Amino acid sequence: MDFSKKLHRFTVVPALPQELSGLHTLAYNLWWTWEPQAIELFRRVDLELWRETHHNPVKMLGSLQQVRIDELLLDDGFMAHLHRVEEMLREYMEGKTWYEKARKPATQLRVAYFSMEFGLHESIPIYSGGLGVLSGDHLKSASDLGIPLLGVGLLYRQGYFRQYLNIEGWQQEIYPENDFYNMPIRLERDSNGTPRTISLEIGDHTVKARIWKAQVGRVPLFLLDTSLEENAWEDRKITSQLYGGNQEMRIKQEILLGIGGLRALKLLGIETDVCHMNEGHAAFLALERIRVLMKKENLSFLEARELTIVSTVFTTHTPVEAGIDHFDPELVTSHLGSYYQELGLSREEFLSLGRQKQKNSHETFCMAVLALRLAGHYNGVSKLHGQVSRKMWKNIWKELPEEHLPLTSITNGVHSRSWLSNEMAGLLIRYLGTRWLDDPTDFDIWKKIHVVPDSELWRTHERCREKLVTFARKRIKEHFRHVGATAREIIAADETLDPEILTIGFARRFATYKRGTLLLRDLDRLDRILNHPTRPVQIIFAGKAHPADFEGKELIRQIHQVSLQERFRHRIAFIEDYDLAVARKMVQGVDVWLNTPRRPLEASGTSGMKVAFNGGLNMSVLDGWWPEGYRGDNGWAIGKGEVYEDIEYQNEVESRAIYDLLEKEVVPLYYDRGNDGIPRGWLACMKASIETLCPTFSTERMVQEYTDRFYLPALEKWKNFYDDGQTLARDFAHWKEKMRRLWHKVRVEGIEASTSGEIPVRTRVQVQVRIGVGEIPLEELSVKVYFGILNAQDTIIDGELAPLHPVEQLGGDLHRFSGEIECHACGRQAFVIQVMPKHPQTGPVYEPGLILWV
Repeated sequence: MDFSKKLHRFTVVPALPQELSGLHTLAYNLWWTWEPQAIELFRRVDLELWRETHHNPVKMLGSLQQVRIDELLLDDGFMAHLHRVEEMLREYMEGKTWYEKARKPATQLRVAYFSMEFGLHESIPIYSGGLGVLSGDHLKSASDLGIPLLGVGLLYRQGYFRQYLNIEGWQQEIYPENDFYNMPIRLERDSNGTPRTISLEIGDHTVKARIWKAQVGRVPLFLLDTSLEENAWEDRKITSQLYGGNQEMRIKQEILLGIGGLRALKLLGIETDVCHMNEGHAAFLALERIRVLMKKENLSFLEARELTIVSTVFTTHTPVEAGIDHFDPELVTSHLGSYYQELGLSREEFLSLGRQKQKNSHETFCMAVLALRLAGHYNGVSKLHGQVSRKMWKNIWKELPEEHLPLTSITNGVHSRSWLSNEMAGLLIRYLGTRWLDDPTDFDIWKKIHVVPDSELWRTHERCREKLVTFARKRIKEHFRHVGATAREIIAADETLDPEILTIGFARRFATYKRGTLLLRDLDRLDRILNHPTRPVQIIFAGKAHPADFEGKELIRQIHQVSLQERFRHRIAFIEDYDLAVARKMVQGVDVWLNTPRRPLEASGTSGMKVAFNGGLNMSVLDGWWPEGYRGDNGWAIGKGEVYEDIEYQNEVESRAIYDLLEKEVVPLYYDRGNDGIPRGWLACMKASIETLCPTFSTERMVQEYTDRFYLPALEKWKNFYDDGQTLARDFAHWKEKMRRLWHKVRVEGIEASTSGEIPVRTRVQVQVRIGVGEIPLEELSVKVYFGILNAQDTIIDGELAPLHPVEQLGGDLHRFSGEIECHACGRQAFVIQVMPKHPQTGPVYEPGLILWV
């Protein structure tokens, strides 16, 4: 019998005496996840229980026995530690921040950051990989910097799967349910204690969602949960699994994230000026912003769209279009049919917002295209990824040269304090002081790494490697017990790996393009490297494949099978159930971090950055962030960035390059020791890596960039467009309509330039153009000359733009425009004339169809 509708529900919370109530305050602010003193405090409460609860302080406190509570009250050392950490949190929350001291504008900024997943800590398992971890680090650094930002996401009942391998090494998935009431999150309630609930239409019915809050230092993160009994069973499953289900489930999740997320903020009374979409999953939020503005300010769709565009940021993390959500048009309209009518759009007008070719009725609805059309600031997540993204989405701005597309890049980073080992953090504080904690972007601070004695840096790193090996052995023993291995095999796990030898780490999502088995292509050669009699090497693998990715699962199975071969039994290990806890151990303990994506399919990658903060060295293909980080003396590059059409040939070339690097450079350098056993050359590389990579690849630098380049300019534009009764927004929308109506009369009737014969370098060349402007005022036209060196394909590379100004009326609507270009370099060069509309207040405006190239 189903009693679910007859149950009388209530919630039980931990009951601690007043003297220990500070533990609750600390447990519900995730600041503790990056503060070593707070983590140590929770460990002191009950170390065994801390481990059993997977480092979840809320669950641990709720499980404490009374006898242990009494012991803590009588422990003067513990109580002093508690008061000290409480004071640290108070000082953190009230302290002056970078934003207040250096950037705070007269108008209050409020940024809403939307992401499908957030990787904050293993006690809140609502993440799957790099996107979520990056989102979590973004919030943490925004908190440290004092950026007025909040997060919006979904709260998954099962989160991402837990992984274990069967006896053959085949990945198995289990989905344990999250107990939200025993996690460091709280349900948002009204003044009567009633849970706050939003409603939205998905298809032909209403879906409700509760709002939970995780406090991330100074930054709140609001999470939506549809597992309510008021919802239909299918709708309860919307927040069941991250990236689970079919296309219909995915579009429901993305409607809930974008539209539901904004409605949650409205219900909570939170007004935001700038919205940041972390990937296209959240793109429906832009439509909701438009709908709200239309209703609240009595604007047309076009007017509200202009307001939305100027204050919306979109970050893409995907280097291939196949990795981006595309929805069948019928699926979109069946779930949002009434919604687009509220926007005053026809079905085809609505669908065109998500199509590269807007008039192609057969094209699918792409969330990234929707985000690009409704945002005013867009970026990839590394310089290389910015180039890839511009090539990928050039049809959105098909009339602009690729290098002039407005899609830029802000390279990812990591929240250093979340990833640093206690040992390494202590060493840095001892020799660099504490300034690097508050300003990790200061290059001068990191130069001081060279004053750290080699012996101390080496011993610190050795201790972290020992911890990693101990952790790996424990996990391997657990695996053997689980699959029913013999007692002898279980005991032998204690001899797996060696805490004193060169340790290579490879841990990430097992997608085929990441090539997790590239190192295993020549097992005999690998055997000679790993089992060298005086210079041995070992490899630790970890990672999950998507449950539906059988090729990825096969890669894991191959690694497992190789690790069981007698010659590799003590030299290769695979750690199951890769999560943030495993990731921390690995990035803190490895000597070399191996990264082998097929260029240019790695948008950024951040695990190698975490390794750098801990003194490990990177050996990577020149993809993602590594082309910006690699300097020659701070790690190794696999190849020189070559891309071959034959994938199998590329795999062969790069696997050999890895073996060559190990045999000729990496291993000899590691084992080149002085009489004191210290590898001086290796330590020089470690210090060069720390000095060059740490100040650049932090999320503090990244979030500062977002603030300076996107958030504050977006706030200024929002203010300009919104103030005065949205006068500028209305005017701008009508002005664009005028330009569309009049643009067909604009024409170029002649071009003159003194480019005959050969021209000496650094010569200034006069360029004149005769333009018929039709009915458009001169001050509303931007005329420029685009010039530069020609490549072999007759394409201008690294082109420049120079303005041409009206100098003479030639009769009727015909005018002469004139200007100069300077020939900076020798070789074949060319120019072309660009004519665009120019708004009197906002400057040149690119709008598809409103640009001439002659």
